[in-house]
Amino acid sequence: MSHGRVITVLLLALLGLVHAELWFGNSGTPRVRELSAQVADQQARNAAARVHNDQLQAELKDLKEGLEIIEESARFELGMVKPDEILVQYPQATRAN
Repeated sequence: MSHGRVITVLLLALLGLVHAELWFGNSGTPRVRELSAQVADQQARNAAARVHNDQLQAELKDLKEGLEIIEESARFELGMVKPDEILVQYPQATRAN
């Protein structure tokens, strides 16, 4: 066998090993597909969690605003004061005709 032929055979064997690792090895194409599927699954779960978080934030905002409206009504209509507040009322001046 000539020197060039030996190099060709060695390079082909090396190429075969690289391809075998690529297609059948632990870090080859099957692993990449598996990881891609895991990434897609996690992204879908993240999107669902984002939607759920947005719904909870909207609910919380509605509750806070609802309580603020109730408190405002109680303050103006019923004279509600908090324990650490002092209420000062000024009588409205009446117009003399």
